[in-house]
Amino acid sequence: MTSPTLSPTRTWSAVLFDLDGTIIDSAADITGSLAHMFAEMGLPVPSDDTLRTYVGPPLLDSLRMTAGFDDAEAWEALNVYRDHYGEHVLRSPVFPGVAGVLERLHAAGVPIALATSKPERMARQVLDHAGLSEYFTVITGASDDESRSTKADVVAEALRRLQSQGVDTANSVMVGDRGYDTLGALANGVPTILVEWGYGSPAEAGDAMAVVHSADQLRSLLLG
Repeated sequence: MTSPTLSPTRTWSAVLFDLDGTIIDSAADITGSLAHMFAEMGLPVPSDDTLRTYVGPPLLDSLRMTAGFDDAEAWEALNVYRDHYGEHVLRSPVFPGVAGVLERLHAAGVPIALATSKPERMARQVLDHAGLSEYFTVITGASDDESRSTKADVVAEALRRLQSQGVDTANSVMVGDRGYDTLGALANGVPTILVEWGYGSPAEAGDAMAVVHSADQLRSLLLG
């Protein structure tokens, strides 16, 4: 990604984080489960590059639009994927330096919310396993029935949960790695900082407030 000019350091009232590609390096485990899913469905397994395009957006939507499944096929495939991925979800490592950023934000008293399209119960397992849950004021993900799955809906719910705990969300910022994060946050009036270590492409950086290449740069932009 080409980094837009970083805006001046400001005080954020809350910081929302994406999970896959932002906090954890989950692409290999996700694409492995996707390959298993296609094979179980009796279909050719797409290339690695194609499988990586599924990482980030709501999977049910991708199965319909990218794989061309009808509703029944998409739900069958999603369940096959979840069963397999559920056995591997805790293997994905945390990106270097990210835990330190979360710790510093928490120590500074900045409320942190998770806003991920991964199912919320899985996201909570991942954060618990990584020892990161303690830094989050709220943990928000997709609902199991996918009624809440778009990033815009997840961000809206994260903001609602923060507000219900008395958090001022007027100066919130989203940290993510894909254009889906930016668009979902913008739908809620929230600017986005994209991280270069994730799974996005330069074309996805256009609407971001800034792009950072390291955890140190992210920390500086969030805390000064």
